[in-house]
Amino acid sequence: MAVPKKKVSRSRGRKRRTHWKFNPPTLDRDPVTGETHLRHHITPDGYYRGRQIWPSEEEQEELEVGQES
Repeated sequence: MAVPKKKVSRSRGRKRRTHWKFNPPTLDRDPVTGETHLRHHITPDGYYRGRQIWPSEEEQEELEVGQES
């Protein structure tokens, strides 16, 4: 097993870690609804790139109620 020969000083360790940056998630705005969402993901309303891909929660409930009757 590899074991360091000498202690790495705080300065040297911190210099090495200067590039460990946190990047916040990239957000995008839907052109139709104006909602903010993660890139390459659908909005909570079910829109992706301006087209409705999935029915919204309200429409989904209406569909489920219609199927039960």
